[in-house]
Amino acid sequence: MTYENLDEKLVNELLGDGRASLRSLAEDLDVSVTTISNHLSELEDEGIIQGYTPKIDYDAVGYDVTAILQLKVEGSSLVEVTETLSEHHQMVSVYETTGDHDIIAIGKFRNTDDMNETIKNLLTDPEIKGSNTSVVLNPAKEHEQFELDIA
Repeated sequence: MTYENLDEKLVNELLGDGRASLRSLAEDLDVSVTTISNHLSELEDEGIIQGYTPKIDYDAVGYDVTAILQLKVEGSSLVEVTETLSEHHQMVSVYETTGDHDIIAIGKFRNTDDMNETIKNLLTDPEIKGSNTSVVLNPAKEHEQFELDIA
């Protein structure tokens, strides 16, 4: 039994198969099922593992338009606008950023009409002082997580 870097190894195993059983994880990592269970609980309690969700191919279910919104926002309203975007179900990522824009949001849409309507509704917020929208032509890499380095 080896516990060195167990948490990192456990996370990496789950990245490969998020539905792996405790028993198979224990076998792969050469530790007991109880050890795996305890470490998983700790990783979840610490917020390192935040859930187990399926990886969705949005194109396959009809959301084949991806838009990147870059927004300039009145400084005092940054949190409010960020929260509004975050609550929108089609926004898959929302970032507060440095540089020319204050917020970058990435959304998935069924078609350009859906995208256009959604963006126009969002841009009615008077706190948004400027915007730039780009449509993704071809995602080279998307929604990927990476394995943790093991010392």
